[in-house]
Amino acid sequence: MSAIREPFSEGESLLHRLDPRGKVAAAAAFSVLVASSRTFATALTGLCLAVVAILCARLPWRKVAARLLVVNGFVLFLWLVLPFTYPGEVVWRWRWFAATREGLAAAGLITLKSNALLLGLIALVATVPLVDLGQALHRLRLPDKLCHLLLFTYRYLYVFEQEYQRLTQAMKIRGFRPRTDLHTYRSYAYLAAMLLVRSHDRAERVYQAMLCRGFQGRFYSLKEFSWQPRDRLFLATAGLSLLVLAGLEWLLPWTLGRTGGG
Repeated sequence: MSAIREPFSEGESLLHRLDPRGKVAAAAAFSVLVASSRTFATALTGLCLAVVAILCARLPWRKVAARLLVVNGFVLFLWLVLPFTYPGEVVWRWRWFAATREGLAAAGLITLKSNALLLGLIALVATVPLVDLGQALHRLRLPDKLCHLLLFTYRYLYVFEQEYQRLTQAMKIRGFRPRTDLHTYRSYAYLAAMLLVRSHDRAERVYQAMLCRGFQGRFYSLKEFSWQPRDRLFLATAGLSLLVLAGLEWLLPWTLGRTGGG
């Protein structure tokens, strides 16, 4: 049976060897600061920090660029709509279309924030094997049900994909050809319902098998996490970087306002 590929978790860089708990905590704080930022200085600095993290992780740029293309494909639609629908000062007009300065600024800020968040999560979270990620979340005192859901989803997602392939192959053998008609819609509805029923039956069998093996609502791992000097150095560097982002977001506009007011 094949497994879900984790191309970014395979590596020997310093970021790959760090304790997953520290990386997850740093990624969460970074995501909150960047996502809530309202200034270009914060978003651009966050993007630069994320690029530095990608370089430190020594990740394959082609695979990183492929992920960026997917995200920026959605961002492109914002550039086609937001500047022409956002109220504000008009800076460019062509017939019925008028782009506003505020709309362009909003689209640019979203672009910076989206790319910074994606690169930051790839560098800090995607470099952790998913099994270790579930254990790290458990050690960080996240709810057990959330950690179990993540681990079970990772374990059985490919199994459900195989079940879906078997069902679709059976439909094709029986002469099914998708069209834009009521029969096709009904067939896909039956397919989704059957996949849901089989997934439920598989989940019940797995749960009963786990109970027979003494499962009491907790997973035990043979891998022990321990804080190393490199982890403390990473946390100190990450904390300083987060303080810089917070300062750019809250202190810099206040300082500029005081200077302008003076």
